[in-house]
Amino acid sequence: MATDAPLIHQLLEQLELEGVTHVFGVPGGPLSALFEALKARGRMRFVLARHEAGAAFMANAHARVRGEPAVCCVTSGPGATNALTGVASAHADSLPVLYLTGQVATGMFGLGAIQESTWHGVDVVEILRPVTKLSAMVVTAQMGMRMLRHALRTATTGRPGPVHLNIPADLARVKVPYEVREPASYRPPCLSMARAEDIEQAARLLAGARRPTLFAGHGVALARAEAALLRLAERLQAPVVTSPKGKSVFPEDHPLSLGVFGMGGHARSDRYLEDDDVILVIGSSLGEFASSAWSQRLRAPGAFLQIDVDPLQLGKNYPVTLGLVGDARATLDAITEALPPGPPRTAPEALVNLTREVPRWEQAEQRVSEASPLSPPRVITELRAALPDDGLLFVDTGNSNLWAGHHFEARRPGTYFSDMGLAAMGSAVAGVIGAALAAPRRRAVALTGDAAFAMHGFEVHTAVELGVPVTWVVLDNAGHGMIQQGEQLAFGGDAGFYGFRHRIDAAAVARGFGAVGVEVDDVPSLRAALRQALAGDRPTVINVRVDPTVMAPTLARRARAVAEFFGTDRSPGPAGAA
Repeated sequence: MATDAPLIHQLLEQLELEGVTHVFGVPGGPLSALFEALKARGRMRFVLARHEAGAAFMANAHARVRGEPAVCCVTSGPGATNALTGVASAHADSLPVLYLTGQVATGMFGLGAIQESTWHGVDVVEILRPVTKLSAMVVTAQMGMRMLRHALRTATTGRPGPVHLNIPADLARVKVPYEVREPASYRPPCLSMARAEDIEQAARLLAGARRPTLFAGHGVALARAEAALLRLAERLQAPVVTSPKGKSVFPEDHPLSLGVFGMGGHARSDRYLEDDDVILVIGSSLGEFASSAWSQRLRAPGAFLQIDVDPLQLGKNYPVTLGLVGDARATLDAITEALPPGPPRTAPEALVNLTREVPRWEQAEQRVSEASPLSPPRVITELRAALPDDGLLFVDTGNSNLWAGHHFEARRPGTYFSDMGLAAMGSAVAGVIGAALAAPRRRAVALTGDAAFAMHGFEVHTAVELGVPVTWVVLDNAGHGMIQQGEQLAFGGDAGFYGFRHRIDAAAVARGFGAVGVEVDDVPSLRAALRQALAGDRPTVINVRVDPTVMAPTLARRARAVAEFFGTDRSPGPAGAA
């Protein structure tokens, strides 16, 4: 039966039925009705971030971990524009996040009200439109619930993505009739399946391949298709390569794992892909980071198959023999079922030989180095030893991504997260808080650099006030090390603008916010700090002094690609010769 209630209460009631538990944001005058309703209802927890971009990154991470819509609210004008980078990140990484922005009352439109952001000036609906699946203003209270349900359906249908609703302050308080609806009534579960004939053809090609290889991207995680991927790999005894963003969709301690291809990747994946005959790509558009700058090694001579829920990604960067449009989980399961019966396959001899001949890790001596300042590979090795297998690791953009992509072994699905769509520095610093709230029984760690920490380190204070025992491991090389090293490799020198003359003491910053702050520069102190942080109940920042001269194993390969693009290849020979 329809009842009357203020629009904002209607919206919150619908979000409660969606299972939303947290709202991340920063307050502002046009949002006052929202906060009054949140307090009155008492069902969702508001997380007060220190910056709107930080709030957006927290909501993004919450959606990543739960696999369900998350909510972020910011005020009009600068609140919305501050959140823009986080919204764009959700768009680049296909995350179902609802962004609610405040707006001045409708009677003030065009009068020059403070922070008005309508079509009369800084139009936030238009600003956010290119980085959302839907961006709209609620123009009447009567249509508010219909717009919310449409937004949620849009965010979760097909390729997921962020949506934005702008709500004028006066409309939020208007009472109108409404009916509560269960989410399944307006966004029923719908796993799109590739065509039956395409599934049968894919099964025939894979079954007849001499050396089939599965290339798994971030889309596997979005579809929660990790178990389906594992079943197909084991049935085919096909090695699995992941994109950098797809890391952890396949257990890296599994005998069929070749690790990462592309940014931060592994030599085994590079070597094996040189001579495979059939490749099946699942949930990756094969952009620069995933394809190792569009490597020719991904051009399989036998057949190139690609699965994606978004047909626009098929054949985008590599010509396909067969494109399958559909949900990754449903399509992988269908291919496995369509494989012809027969005796179990054995692992290709080439895989056995590769595993014996090619080490999994480059820079093996750095992984056991006792040097001080610390070698980054040793830091990652110690972090892997300390973090439980089901722990959540959020890795920031920069050298952190290169080091962890190569040296951190992701053993469980949904344990490794990297914002590589937009590649926004500092996203992991804030995002890890949203992740910890999404999975409170699991340990959450952010691996970041000092330059990235500087961008959103104030969110440590958010974790302190929430009482969330997040750990930040800061690789301190006194500046923007990846840019500096990359320019040196690609162009023979750097411009000299990337280092800090005065180091950032992230541990002291943390203590100022009420968190535990520890500075370490040797292996015993790092090991002790990790043990205490992961066993403790307080937010902890571990500032690790690292050797800035040690270069990530794949940085030289990327530098060569950049140099070739600009026509100035001055990079050295083997990668990782630090």
